[in-house]
Order: sequence, then C-alpha cells, then structure tokens
Amino acid sequence: MGREGTDFLQLHRRAAPRGGLTAWLVAEVRGAVAEGRLAAGAVLPPTRTLAQDLGVSRGVVVEAYRRLADEGLVVSRVGAGTVVVGSVTGPPPAPVVAPAATGPLLPARTPAGVDVDLSPGVPDLAAFPRAAWLRAERAVLATAGAADLGYGDPRGSARLRTELAARLARTRGLRVDAGQVVVVSGVAQSLALVAQVLRARGAATVAMEDPGSRGARDQLAHWGLEVLPVPVDDDGLRVAELAATPARAAVLTPAHQFPTGVVLAPHRRRELLAWARAADGLVVEDDYDAEHRYDRAPVPALQASAPEHVVHTGSTSKTLAPGMRLGWLVPPPALHADLVAAKHASDLGSPVLPQLVLAELLAGGAHDRHLRLVRTRQRARRDAVVAALARHLPSARVEGAAAGLHLLVTFPDGGPDDVELAARAREAGVLVHPLSWHRRLPGPPGLVLGYAAHTPDRLTEAVARLGRAVGGARLGRVLAAPGG
Repeated sequence: MGREGTDFLQLHRRAAPRGGLTAWLVAEVRGAVAEGRLAAGAVLPPTRTLAQDLGVSRGVVVEAYRRLADEGLVVSRVGAGTVVVGSVTGPPPAPVVAPAATGPLLPARTPAGVDVDLSPGVPDLAAFPRAAWLRAERAVLATAGAADLGYGDPRGSARLRTELAARLARTRGLRVDAGQVVVVSGVAQSLALVAQVLRARGAATVAMEDPGSRGARDQLAHWGLEVLPVPVDDDGLRVAELAATPARAAVLTPAHQFPTGVVLAPHRRRELLAWARAADGLVVEDDYDAEHRYDRAPVPALQASAPEHVVHTGSTSKTLAPGMRLGWLVPPPALHADLVAAKHASDLGSPVLPQLVLAELLAGGAHDRHLRLVRTRQRARRDAVVAALARHLPSARVEGAAAGLHLLVTFPDGGPDDVELAARAREAGVLVHPLSWHRRLPGPPGLVLGYAAHTPDRLTEAVARLGRAVGGARLGRVLAAPGG
C-alpha cells in the first residue's frame, strides 16, 4: 500500500500495537491535542492521504476521525476538512487493560453503499409469518373485551404469560408459572430493568463474557454499572476468573455464546451455579439463539437448576422479528417485586395487542410451525457460508457450534486489524462486524457474520466478495475450519 509512515505527528504504522490500528491513531491524535502539538484550528490530513501514508485502509482513518469527533476534539467542515476544535485537560489518558468499547451504537440500520448486510442478530425478516399473524390478530380483535384494551397488569397479559410459562417449561426446562413471568420489550429492556434494580440495591459492577455483545454491554453501562470483562474459551465463561472479580452478578449467553458460538460446558455450568450459591450471586441468563440449534437439541436453561439465583430472559427478536419488541423475563422471587415496579415505572406495561396475538400464535401452534420452517432455512444458509469460507477465505477459522443466526471467523494471532478487514469488506459492499467491537480483552482478530437474512446464493456471493476484499491483507498461515 503506502510507505507506512507520515510526516503528520511523525506517525509510523510499525509503532501501532498488534490488532489496534484505529485505537492507536485515536490515542496519538488525542495526545497531540492534549500536549498542544495540535492546536485549535489545526487541520488534520485528508483521510485518503493519511491512509496511503500509513499503508492502512481508508476505513481505519475514517473510523478514527469519527471517534475523535464523538469526543468533541475535531469537526468536519465543508471545504475545510477535519479541524481540531477541542482540547483535552491534563495528560493523555494512560492505557488500561480493558479499554472501553468503540464503534457505532448497535444494532444499527444498513448504511448507504452496502448491498449485502451481514450484521449479526438479524433474522430472515422476509419469512415473517404475515398470514398467520393476520389471522391471529383478527381472532384477537373479534374476542378481546373492552377491559383488555385498558391499562393492565405491568407484568403483561395474563394469557400471554400463561402461554409463555407453558412453552418455557416444555422447551427450555424452566420451573415457572405465569405469575413469575414479566413481559418486556425484548432482552434490552430486561437488562435495563435488572441494571436499575441492581443499582438501587447498591451494586456498582456486573461481570460479562468477553468477547460478548456490545449492545448488552452498552445497555448495562448506560444504567451506571461498571462492566467487568471475563474471558471466554472453548468451554464458555471462565468461572474461576469471574470469582476473582468483585462482581456479584454476571450476564451470560450460555445456550449459544455471542459472538463465539460456544455452548457453556457442563462442568462450567456446575461451577457457575456453585459460584452463584456461594457468593449469593445473580446469573442473568440471556437465552440467545436457544431456538436455533441445528445439530442437536439445545441445552436446558440454567434457570431450572437454580431458580433462586438466575434471571432468565429471551425474546421473539430472532424467531419472529426484532421490530415486534416482545420478550420475557423470569426473575428469582427475591427480585420479582422490584423488577415489576421498575417495569411499571418504565412504560406501565408492554402494548397489549401484540401480546395477545403472540399468545394466539403460541396456543394454536403457528409459532412452532414457523420456527421449524425457518430453522431448516437457517441451517442451509449456515452451511452455504461455511462452504464459501473454506473456498474463498481458507485462512478463516469457523468457531462455535452449529447454531444461531451468525458465526464467528477468526484469523491467526498477528493477523491484520479486524477493523481494517471490515472496512475493506464495506468498500466491497459487504457489511460485517469486526470482533474487536465486541471485545475488551486482547485476542485474535476476527469477523462476525450474520447469515439469516440472505439466500444461500447471495451468501456465497457475499463471502466471495469478502475473500477478494480482505485477501490482500496479510492473514498469516492457513487454519483448517472445524466441521459445521
């Protein structure tokens, strides 16, 4: 690419830490502003020029400038370029072991210029069961009484809670009755309510898998909890390292860990529940992707083994559509009243008509029929991505179980910055998530690919583009991908 060095601040790419080009560039510019080497009014080099000088993708520089703008240090002006406008008080911040997450707010809409969006977590929205939903809605409107449309129980519709309790007991092994279930507007609201209750009870920290969902981490931090990263390996969360933190609550995705795709191993389940009992701790079980296991039945939910220490939550965002904003929360008895009060203070209760329609779909079996249909489709789509990766990106290692709506590919240690890889892919019209968006601790570079929203042919084409886009990067030695 370029000469890998620039006169601007005497920057040189070789000075950047492995796998952190964007964060390094942000820190260098921030430090120059703090030290007065870049005064207010100074113009930064054009993104294309600086990228060429450093020998990096232009997307790395664009992302660095965006982060600096978010900090209020620079602003882009038409005809003037990117200009320093702010200052930093005191010396530049010292590096920390687990830096705060960077990147856009997630989930995000598909940006302009992208024609294949492989963002994780998006189901096949074209398969939404419109006819079944319409039939169920007509039935609900024909039978709902006037009282059903008024202010109701903040826990949600009694009919839906009854159907959810039965289904969770049947399919996930929960020990639950309708009175324990709280209807929420997705897992995001569950995390918000739990965070508020924990803060009100004096908690300051919560542990979370790392890598783990950026969106969940941002949600918890928004409500004032310090999120402590705990490493994940092939067996899931490392419970011994969780026990070494001051946190007495932990958020996990044990059925299909996001984004690595691993399933919490039996011995780790036992260790986790033993930790919760010994520490009087709380496990927040996000039942992510439990319905989408393709090679075997999903593992039972943790809640059944320790209902007094586990908050179980899930949603219809992956089985129906995220726009429905329908989910459930099953808390331990000791937290139930406080969480219901927090839900009431938040919105007085979720919209009732969608609740009643979902109850109708569950009662009549239409929801399960839809799930069986899309599960077959998703397996074929995952297989198409795995085959295309083996052909077009053989250096990529496919991680995790055959489940869910996404997969993670990693590259050997010492490979290129994954933000740069994602920027290259975006220039080719393919949107993927760099693994570093979902990670705070060091680790190999990787890309998170969602496959549910596209046909196998479209996915094969997208992976071919991805292979051509990132093929110019130095990906290191070839690794064999495990079977899908």
